[in-house]
Amino acid sequence: MLSAADNETLVRTNAGTPMGEYFRRYWLPVALSREMPEPDSPPIRVKVMGEDLVAFRDTNGRVGLVEPRCAHRGSNLFFGRNEECGLRCAHHGWKYNVEGKCVDMPNVEADAGMRGKTSIKAYPTREYGEMVWAYFGPPEVMPGLPQLEHGLLPASQRYVSKRLQACNWAQSMDGALDTAHFSFLHMPAPKVAANSSANIAADEARIRWLRQDPMPRFTVLEHPVGFVVGGARKADGKDLYWRITQFMLPSHSITPSAMPGEVYYGYSWVPVDDESCWIYIYGWHPGRPISDEERAVFDKGGYGQFAELGPGYVPLRNRTNDYLIDREEQKHRSFTGIRGIAEQDTMAQESQGVIADRTKEHLTATDVAVVRFRRLMLKEAKALRDGKEPKAAQRPESYCLRSGGAVLPSDLSFEEVMMQRFGSVSGKVA
Repeated sequence: MLSAADNETLVRTNAGTPMGEYFRRYWLPVALSREMPEPDSPPIRVKVMGEDLVAFRDTNGRVGLVEPRCAHRGSNLFFGRNEECGLRCAHHGWKYNVEGKCVDMPNVEADAGMRGKTSIKAYPTREYGEMVWAYFGPPEVMPGLPQLEHGLLPASQRYVSKRLQACNWAQSMDGALDTAHFSFLHMPAPKVAANSSANIAADEARIRWLRQDPMPRFTVLEHPVGFVVGGARKADGKDLYWRITQFMLPSHSITPSAMPGEVYYGYSWVPVDDESCWIYIYGWHPGRPISDEERAVFDKGGYGQFAELGPGYVPLRNRTNDYLIDREEQKHRSFTGIRGIAEQDTMAQESQGVIADRTKEHLTATDVAVVRFRRLMLKEAKALRDGKEPKAAQRPESYCLRSGGAVLPSDLSFEEVMMQRFGSVSGKVA
């Protein structure tokens, strides 16, 4: 468990908080590129770490991320006209470029002193991997963009989406690092054959191993931008089934699901406020395009990583409708009665409350990755508060990592498993 004080430090990310200032030392995704599909397309609302903003793509294709309040009388720029390389306020026509500089004041005299000197807050943006990223920290320590592998590949080899989650970012991150839950949360009902559920994105053998061994043995290895965790379950004979998960500061993960030759999946968590977050999800294959058939399945929430979405990237099965739980389904066919692995995860995480009370937990040996994540985040945030800038932010090339599954002899160490599966102990792509 955590103390109440440490839990407060972990979950609060508004400006001025230790964790909020730590997050602001990194580039964070703030929108999907397709939300602003073309130059001069409509602006969109963005909220990050409690801060309300407006994003727009200008005539030259650049993305601006600015505060929504016009410097003149405070009207909201979300309602403005996106035209001729600037966002023009609908109230009196003041126009702002992507740097936040007011470049036109139609109701101000030509020789007025405020001309050329008026600006609103704006944040630097970049596009990478079909996501718009922004940097909220001090310019003098601005790092490079994290080189996540999906962004280095052609668009044909990736699929990118996002979904809104109605709880604090940290408990959703907890859920991603807790891979022991797969033995229950995502299983068919106990008396149902392992290969009978369309929700399970794995073959029969893997499902059988997950079901039969609910207490994987975990090993954690540190690397320059976080850590990798391996969970070993008994497989057939003397083999072990390894499920390997990456954690990368401040809030990225790569799932343990991909066996050799399968699609890899990664996630990035970005706080909207302390009670909700965006999860950016990306699937990629380093050796081939993602097929139209796969994309169609992803669109409908298939293969477990992507939820079925409604308007605003809100999952169709969510807290407001009890995730459309089907008790007959739960009794006879699936462990939860909730359709979709992503939705099952969401239920488990959101049902803890919008902010989990970690002072009441009773952790076990299978929570080792969760404990390591929390300790690392608290250590990093406190170090920044003491004046030590995060080293991981300045290592963007170290984010090109992989994780996934492997079935290997039980006499191999985790380091040896990583070398055989990925060619490096950290999982870094050569």
